[in-house]
Amino acid sequence: MALDLLDPALESSLNQRFREKRFKFFITLLEKIKSDKPVQILDIGGEENYWVRMNYSGDANIQITLLNLEKTATTKNNIISIKGDATDLTKFKDQEFDIVFSNSVIEHLFSKENQKKMADEARRVGKCYYIQTPNFYFPIEPHWLFPFFHFLPVKTRVFLTQNFNLGHFKKAIDREEAIQRVNEIKLLTEREMKELFPDGKVYKEVLLGLTKSVTMYRFPG
Repeated sequence: MALDLLDPALESSLNQRFREKRFKFFITLLEKIKSDKPVQILDIGGEENYWVRMNYSGDANIQITLLNLEKTATTKNNIISIKGDATDLTKFKDQEFDIVFSNSVIEHLFSKENQKKMADEARRVGKCYYIQTPNFYFPIEPHWLFPFFHFLPVKTRVFLTQNFNLGHFKKAIDREEAIQRVNEIKLLTEREMKELFPDGKVYKEVLLGLTKSVTMYRFPG
């Protein structure tokens, strides 16, 4: 039951409530750029269900393109899905989208080099951007839901991942899968996010006086 409170897939979860609060802030930014034409949003790593929960599915004034490693089925008229790579958006021209949006994706790219590639591409193809990630210095690792997991030695993280069900993960089937899973997640600090998005502003999500996540955004005004 305790983990259910942190499960982003559940509408009643604490994570969902945080998402809703962040989205209210995003709406204040969105209001700054609404025009007679539909706002074009590229959601890197996004899911249709997210926009359904936020009551922005079916809104003809908002056109959403979901970009993931695999194309997925969509059911809403204003949402499409395409296959793509967050680190290489060369299929899109400069400022093709009004907004590049992303929730908890940039930490899943295996390397700092890939994180910079995603940041550079998001800044290039979007007139505006809104990129959120969990904060490295928050004590509960958000994927394994294990206190200070990300501060442990790599070998220890691999051992725990291979031998225990932790957080949103079932234990890995073998050591190779555990290594892959551990290597995938590279949490970022606020300083690192500012370096990746030097023209952006910071929005912090705070829990019990600690910064839980960091969002970098660039919007008019």
